[in-house]
Amino acid sequence: MSRAADRAATPDTETAQTVAASAPMRGGESSVSLADLPVAGLTRRRIALLLGALVAAWVILLFAHQVGQASEAAAKADGMRTANTGLEADVSALQSELALIQRQAYVEQQARSYRLGGAREIPVSLADDAPSLAPDAPGSAGVRLGASTEKPSPIEQWIRLLFGPGGDPSNPAGSSGS
Repeated sequence: MSRAADRAATPDTETAQTVAASAPMRGGESSVSLADLPVAGLTRRRIALLLGALVAAWVILLFAHQVGQASEAAAKADGMRTANTGLEADVSALQSELALIQRQAYVEQQARSYRLGGAREIPVSLADDAPSLAPDAPGSAGVRLGASTEKPSPIEQWIRLLFGPGGDPSNPAGSSGS
C-alpha cells in the first residue's frame, strides 16, 4: 500500500481488511461474520456500564422530583400557616366587634339614629349640605378657646427657653403702655 492509502486507512477499515483477508473463501466470495466485527466498540461490559449509568440518572431524577414536591408542600404549608394567622386576627376582631355592638350603650346610640331615643332627648341632625366648621371656630380642635393664635419667632422661642418667660423688653416691669 502507498503512504496515502495508509493515511486514509482508519482502525475500522484496517480491522475490516484484516478480517476479510483472513476469512476463508467460499465459492469465490469472502464471507465475513458479523460476530467477528466489534459494533462501534460496544462490549458487554460497556453496555452494562451504560445501562447502570442510565438507571442511576433515572434514580437521581426521581429523587430530585421528590425533593421538589416536598419543598412545594412545605411552601404551601407555610402559606396556610400565614393565612391561618390572618384568619385568627380577623376572628378576634369580629368577636370584639360583636361584644361592642351587644353593649346597651351602643344599642341606644344606634337607636338614636332612628329617632328612638329617650323621652327627654331632643333629636338633632345636621343638613346633608351643611358646610364644615371654619378652622378657627370656637371648640374646634385647631384652636382652643382663649389660646393665642400668633406664633413666636424662633429667636423668641430660644430666649424663652434659655432665660424663661419674661416680660416684654419694650414694656418694663409689666406696666401698661398708656
